[in-house]
Amino acid sequence: MLHRLTRLTALPRIPLGGGPLQLLLLACSFALAAYAGVRLLADDWSGVALWFVGAALLHDLVLLPLYAVADRAVVRGLGAVRRREWAPYARIPAALSLLLLLLWFPLISGVTERRYRLATGLPADVFLARWLLITAALFGGSALLLVLRLRRAAKCRPPAVH
Repeated sequence: MLHRLTRLTALPRIPLGGGPLQLLLLACSFALAAYAGVRLLADDWSGVALWFVGAALLHDLVLLPLYAVADRAVVRGLGAVRRREWAPYARIPAALSLLLLLLWFPLISGVTERRYRLATGLPADVFLARWLLITAALFGGSALLLVLRLRRAAKCRPPAVH
């Protein structure tokens, strides 16, 4: 009995660290992040801090409830047709597409078109079309993966006995 009790209470061993290459890459990434942080905060640290706080509040108070409700609607709709396992095939491309929209929104919406053209000399009117093409490719690739999965499952299924 005591042997079983000690076996149940023994903590699992957690490997500490990684190989030398992993530790070197981790140290380099921290150094790069520190350098970028120092350069970013050198000019306008209050503006950067305000942007981070605003972005966190916008995400937590506005965007998170919106995409949680949209995800719940997709899962419920797929559950109504008994295809709940298809949810990731809609969820993942939608999340990636919305992330790209969030990152490139000023250029996609055309708000900073003049400023972008003056800074780079390139036209900014291509971003909406490219974002739409990337979104279509994401959903098309996801649909293709779903079709391949369904085809493979149909081949592995034994024939129905009548």
